[in-house]
Amino acid sequence: MSEQSTSRTGNGSSEQEQPRAVSGRRAGDSVLIISDDAEFARIVVARWQSQRIVPAFTLMGSDLYSSAVLASHTLTILGPRVNHLPKVLKAIEAAGDAVICVAPEQSIPMRELRGMAMFIRHTDGWLEDLIQLASEVLRRSDAGARMRLAELALAASQRHAILGRYLLEMRHTLNNCLTSVLGNAELLLLEPGRLAADTREQIETMHTMALRIHEIFQRFSSLETEMQFAERKSQTETERQSQVVAAS
Repeated sequence: MSEQSTSRTGNGSSEQEQPRAVSGRRAGDSVLIISDDAEFARIVVARWQSQRIVPAFTLMGSDLYSSAVLASHTLTILGPRVNHLPKVLKAIEAAGDAVICVAPEQSIPMRELRGMAMFIRHTDGWLEDLIQLASEVLRRSDAGARMRLAELALAASQRHAILGRYLLEMRHTLNNCLTSVLGNAELLLLEPGRLAADTREQIETMHTMALRIHEIFQRFSSLETEMQFAERKSQTETERQSQVVAAS
C-alpha cells in the first residue's frame, strides 16, 4: 500500500498535509493545481483520494508560476481564482501540456485559452466532472507513454532481428572460411620442426580462436532449430485453440 503526500506552495506560505493511504499510483502521474484559492485545491485533492489511482499533486499560487514546473507535470488544473492569469497562460503555452480550467462561466477566458485547455463550469457537479475528465487525461497520457516505450522496444528488436538474419544468412560462408583456416593451421602444426617457436605459437592461437568461433556458429544453428521448433509448437497450439473455439 503506497502513501499519498501533497505539497503546497503559494502566496509566500508552505505547508505539508498529512499523508493518506491510497489504492495506487501510476509511475509518472502528476497533477499541478494553480489557484489562489486554497480551499479549491483542498477540495480537489480530498475528493481524488477516493479514486483507485491517485496522482502526485503540486499546489501552487499564480504568483509562483514557472514554465519548468509546468513542464514536469502530466496535467495542469487552473482554479476559479488565478490572479496572475496572463503570466500563467504564457507559461502554459510554453509547456504545451494538458490543461483543465475550472471557472464560473462568465469569467472563463475563452479567447486566451482556446486550443490550450478543456473547460469545466464551476456550477453544481463541477467536482465530479473535473475528476472524471482529469482521470481520463491521465489514463491517456499513461497509455501514450506505454505506446512510446513499446515503439522503442520494437525498434530495438527490429535492429536485432536484422543482425540475426544477416548472421544466419552468412553462417555457411563463414563456416567455410573457418574450415579453411582450421585445416591449414592443423596441417602446419603437423610439422613442428619446420616452424619457429613464435610462429608455431601464433598458429596455435589462430587455431584455438577459429575453433571458438566455429563453436559460436554451431550454437547459432542450434538456436535456429530451437526457434523453428518453438514456432511450430506455438502455431499448432494456436490452431488447436481456434478449433476448440469454433467447435463450441
